[in-house]
Amino acid sequence: MKKKQLILGAIVLIALVAFWFWGRNRIHFDFAVFRDQLVKANWWMIALALCCIYIGYLFRSMRWAYLLRHHKKLHPLALIDTQVIGFTAIALIGRVADPVRPFLVSKKTGLPLSSQIAVYIVERLFDGGSFALILSLALFSVPMHIAPLTGQEHGFFATHPLFTAYLKRYTGLIATVCGALFMIAVRFYGDRIARAAEKLLTPISEKFAHSVAHKIHSFHSGLDIMRSFGDFAWVAFLSIAMWGLITVTYIFTMHAFTASPELAGMTFSQTVGLMVASGGAGAIQLPVIGWFSTIGIVAAALTGFYHVATEPATACAATLLVVTFLSIVPVGLIWAQFQNVSLRKVAEESEHDVEVLEEDEEAAEL
Repeated sequence: MKKKQLILGAIVLIALVAFWFWGRNRIHFDFAVFRDQLVKANWWMIALALCCIYIGYLFRSMRWAYLLRHHKKLHPLALIDTQVIGFTAIALIGRVADPVRPFLVSKKTGLPLSSQIAVYIVERLFDGGSFALILSLALFSVPMHIAPLTGQEHGFFATHPLFTAYLKRYTGLIATVCGALFMIAVRFYGDRIARAAEKLLTPISEKFAHSVAHKIHSFHSGLDIMRSFGDFAWVAFLSIAMWGLITVTYIFTMHAFTASPELAGMTFSQTVGLMVASGGAGAIQLPVIGWFSTIGIVAAALTGFYHVATEPATACAATLLVVTFLSIVPVGLIWAQFQNVSLRKVAEESEHDVEVLEEDEEAAEL
């Protein structure tokens, strides 16, 4: 994993350097305007955005504690330290530190790491479903008569504008419903679905088929902690509320840049579109280098899709990164210091334990 991260980091670094050489004489960037945008920003709104992000960590703790309720009773905020320190590790070390949160929860509660990986899987599934629901709401807010008129349609979609409009408006909702049905199916028939998927995909690639079957088995194990509709409803509520706070955070941060009419007037649907770009940029988060690539991608999305000038777009993108991703770092570092936790050490230990666990599971299935 470390070797892959180093290779990916080198590729991203080379790409950033190449882009800088390409754009230094082609793209005019006025640092005075950039600084002016930050100075004129409404910092009270940015402070509210920070509050939303911090409340989101409380929801994360409540969700994880609730998912463990059938194995161990915990106070709803008992795991807040594991969430804060875990996300601090991701911010500073990269996505390779993703297993830190389940690892820390396992150490704190005395429960097996495999059970916490299962909780992590369920958490990711609900995060994906919650954002898909928000994306659906954003698409609903787009007026039907302008939905197909983007100029990007070709062939069948260009000649059937009404169908294209409905497709754009309801695709998110359909995907959300299909995802929920898939989760229910895996919850009750996970083993059968895994066997069917492996049998279907084996002619294409035996290794790929086995990998897909293994992931479905993992989803099934994770969803096994959902034992009633009440469990599903409460975890769904916490997840949707948390992602609602994240969306509000984006809106507050962009509206804080009052010197840019485009940012100050950003709509809900535009905000969700930017969240898609930001999420794609952060999917492969590398230490330090990833911060700059995320800023560049988000700024490019603001400039390319929403016609925001380069300087305010960059100022907004940098502020979004700090508010949504890096703001937890000071708290996490202090908390880790008080608990004598070494971020690098727990990242290495968690990665090793997860790899051993996956090897044992694969060996047991063979």
